[in-house]
This record gives sequence, structure tokens and C-alpha cells, in this order.
Amino acid sequence: MTPTLGSLILYTRKIDAMAAFYVDHFGYSRHDLPDDRIVELRPKDKGTILLLHPAAKGARQGQAAVKLVFTVADVPAFCDASAAKGLVFGSLHHADGYVFANAKDPSGNSVSVSGRLANG
Repeated sequence: MTPTLGSLILYTRKIDAMAAFYVDHFGYSRHDLPDDRIVELRPKDKGTILLLHPAAKGARQGQAAVKLVFTVADVPAFCDASAAKGLVFGSLHHADGYVFANAKDPSGNSVSVSGRLANG
């Protein structure tokens, strides 16, 4: 049996802002369980579940070693639609037959939209 990546924990002091960010811009749905401090964000279709976990007071926010990459078929159109909703991506980058753009979530984590895996 080959393991698969089922979820990713993001530590944050901005649970509600982070949940709203991924719900509004990437189509996740928020799921809270009574007496559970972790907020589960489920993708609309296939994809990795994001778990928002309260960060310790001394924990550094924003990761430089990890980037969440969301596959989209039309990166420029997605970036334009996101800008209309308040999420501004940086410049479009062209690399080996695909396009990508970068932004940050409310806790400073790197996020990207990429066409690299959109056609395969």
C-alpha cells in the first residue's frame, strides 16, 4: 500500500482569517467539530485537506520552506478573478511551458497558482 498525502497542518494565530482566505479564494469548505481546536478545510473536489491548528505564542508565522501550490487551468484568469475578490498575486512567471504566480495567506505562508499539472 502506497501512502498518500491526506492533510496538511497549518499553524496559525489567525484561524478565522485563514479559513476565510481558503474558503473564499480556493473553494474549500470549513468544518468545525465541537470542542476541537483544529479547523478542517475540505477541498470541493479532489485535493489535500488543510487543518488549521492554533499556533503557540512563540511560534514563527509564515513558512519559507513550504509553498502550497494550487493547480488551475488558466492562471491569468484565476489571478484576475482573485484580484476582484481582494487577493492580489505577484507577477506571472513563465517556466517550461506553464505559468505560475505567487501570493501569501493571512499568516504569511507562501501560496501559488500553477498551470504545471493542469493538463496531465
